[in-house]
Amino acid sequence: MKIVAKERLRQKVVVLGGGYAGMMAALRLAPYARVTLVDPGDRFTERVRLHELAAGRPEVSHSRAQMLRGTGIEHLAARATALDPAARAVHTDCGRTLLYDRLVYALGSHTDPRGAAPGATPAATAGPTPTAWGRAFTAESAAALHKRLLDGPGALTVVGGGLTGIEMAGELAESHPEWEVRLLTGGEIGAGLSARGRAHVRTVLDRLHVRVEEGRRIADADSVDADAVVWTAALRATDGLARDAGLDTDPVTGRIRVDAALRSVSHPDIYVAGDAAAARAPRAGALRMACATALPTGAHAAGAIIAESRGAEPEPLSFGFVVQCVSLGRHDGLIQPVRADDTPRERVLTGRPAARVKEQVVRSTVRFLKLAARRPAAIRLIPGVG
Repeated sequence: MKIVAKERLRQKVVVLGGGYAGMMAALRLAPYARVTLVDPGDRFTERVRLHELAAGRPEVSHSRAQMLRGTGIEHLAARATALDPAARAVHTDCGRTLLYDRLVYALGSHTDPRGAAPGATPAATAGPTPTAWGRAFTAESAAALHKRLLDGPGALTVVGGGLTGIEMAGELAESHPEWEVRLLTGGEIGAGLSARGRAHVRTVLDRLHVRVEEGRRIADADSVDADAVVWTAALRATDGLARDAGLDTDPVTGRIRVDAALRSVSHPDIYVAGDAAAARAPRAGALRMACATALPTGAHAAGAIIAESRGAEPEPLSFGFVVQCVSLGRHDGLIQPVRADDTPRERVLTGRPAARVKEQVVRSTVRFLKLAARRPAAIRLIPGVG
């Protein structure tokens, strides 16, 4: 009887999105709640490796069933089609309606098609679906981009000089030297890097024969004279469900406004993690969209729900940035130490040592998720994640 009573006290938590933030939240919550993870994919994709997939890496995903085995988490392979915050219900495209005590909204972000396709409508921002823009691609359509590269050489232009654009240009130039690769950016390449960091990026891209053009503002993919265009310039939170349900969102980024504990400011029974959250921390300020912030916010949202279920007030998010990691092909890289607020320090690590460190950092994300599946309580002890 005691076991039954205890089971009835466990909250029903629905987690929307099975990326870094959603997986981390679900795994940490599993021992304390009845968790349903809603994500249409049966595999967990390492989004930070999509530039490698575009270059020809055969696989950048893992079996979700294996990652969730033994956790008690129910994976519903479906898409959420509507939220009803008043009824605390999630409607899905498989016909199921899920009731929840707490919801974790972790639907991430996608490249905004309005930045790359003339005439694209807001409805196109409903999710990170592969682009059908003909010669234009994004990181989300990396597999289709790889097939295009195999069709024959030509001119390829990467639009966007942030870390995603830098990694994509370097990776593709190294793996497909028969293609003429160019990178266009409206400002300075690697604007968040130190002078030394930017200098190394320019040196490596020059060695890989990538032509960098700074100060080039591009309206859309049709404005680019190239056989293939990779658009990396506009990330937007996947906000359609939240906006339609009346959650308070930022009109520019689509991110859901949250309090210090990652609760929606308009619907406090909904927690938000990862790129979907307009989160801030005292030391870091506004958190940028990144895997580096997805895992910690996923873990924190779960911890806040656990604390709340025990009658405690959730603690505010405590987070500070440490480094930015950039791969420059398979044999070079850049490790850019940063202050807690993500501003760069001048000293950097470059070359093969940096490439090895970057690879270990990327591998650690999956290691942390596997650790969360085996020992969820240990996650809070990992600096920068728990």
